[in-house]
Amino acid sequence: MTKIPSLHYPKVINALQRAGFIVVRQKGSHIRLQKRTGEEIIKITVPAHKPIKRSTLSHIIKYAGLTVEEFIKLL
Repeated sequence: MTKIPSLHYPKVINALQRAGFIVVRQKGSHIRLQKRTGEEIIKITVPAHKPIKRSTLSHIIKYAGLTVEEFIKLL
């Protein structure tokens, strides 16, 4: 299993956009992205932190339906 990297939020946003997510809105220090997959809409909130905690990034990757390896390839 690959170790989750410590990243700043712009890199995480860019990687998720390469995975098909679009930025919907930003409120305060939280950025909302979403992606439509058939009938389902996946919504993810990314905190605008430098860096994002590894545990938080782990949950973001999981909710996005990606593996850590797939996410790292999108960076």
